[in-house]
Amino acid sequence: MVKITDVARHAGVSPSTVSYVLSGKRPISEETRRRVQASIRTLGYRPHAGARPAGGPANVLGLVMPLWAGVHAPTALRYAASVVTAARSYGHDVLVLTQDDGEEGLRRAVDSAPVDGLIVMDVRLHDPRLPVLRGLDRPAVLIGFPADRAGLTCVDLDFGAAAERCVDHLAELGHRAVALVGPPPEVYARRTARAQHVLQGFTAAAGRHALTCAVHPCEATAAAARATAGRLLREDPAPTGIVVHNEAALEPLTEAFAQLGTRVPEDLSVTAICPAEAAASAHVPLTSVALPAAETGERAVELLMRARAGEPVPATTLLPPVLTVRASTARRTGPADA
Repeated sequence: MVKITDVARHAGVSPSTVSYVLSGKRPISEETRRRVQASIRTLGYRPHAGARPAGGPANVLGLVMPLWAGVHAPTALRYAASVVTAARSYGHDVLVLTQDDGEEGLRRAVDSAPVDGLIVMDVRLHDPRLPVLRGLDRPAVLIGFPADRAGLTCVDLDFGAAAERCVDHLAELGHRAVALVGPPPEVYARRTARAQHVLQGFTAAAGRHALTCAVHPCEATAAAARATAGRLLREDPAPTGIVVHNEAALEPLTEAFAQLGTRVPEDLSVTAICPAEAAASAHVPLTSVALPAAETGERAVELLMRARAGEPVPATTLLPPVLTVRASTARRTGPADA
């Protein structure tokens, strides 16, 4: 069994320094902290829970991941996996909290769970959990950006800029009518921050380019995707470019367009905000902005551990969108749309 002294020897530091890196009880230089983490990963060190003093750190992080209606579980699990992987590099386990009863549920979970800090997912624009998070006696990091970020630490992809980048690309290709295929209606009703930021970015970019635009929430079923495809093609003017922010609808939506005789990209250019693997493996590889799940989870854990160590952390960490152009978009060559 690897001991803390083995980690200290491998990293060239004292055992107490390793302990401080793990517990966050004292500030440690970034270079030393990274060296200790690398040794922990290399040696496979796992802190022994029974060795902690009473009242000491739990070496457990809480991941608040409510499974509300409309949440695409595979996408959420990508983020959860990245948090778990990053936490292990600090010698921490992760307790996943899936309760969905809002402020009181979060308060009960925090009071009963032995966690040193929280990472909160599926953030809403006006999230009722924020007063609890601001009043905690332990740090918290949000994966998402509520409207009021005062007193909070937030990290996520800049979803508004991601939507703008997709619309900019379509406009550059000469498309004059565009549409957003968004997540299910209940996600908008909940005012989930990511969906709202995509919506804002989409409409802002469409307005900037003077494009005709429409927004279509879409349930995560093949039947809903087929119905949405039909509605899009019946619009006047029908869009020649779309932005899809709904991973579950990607495949059935493109299949529906093919069944309706609409070719991608000859008749319709398709962009998406989705995992890179989903975009690259589509029947027609999709031009997309990737969801940086691995980087987001890693940054969230890093911010949490730095806060636990008493180090200053930025209130806002916006990850810039990167658009990868693939085969699903092409220059508009048909009659003018407007």
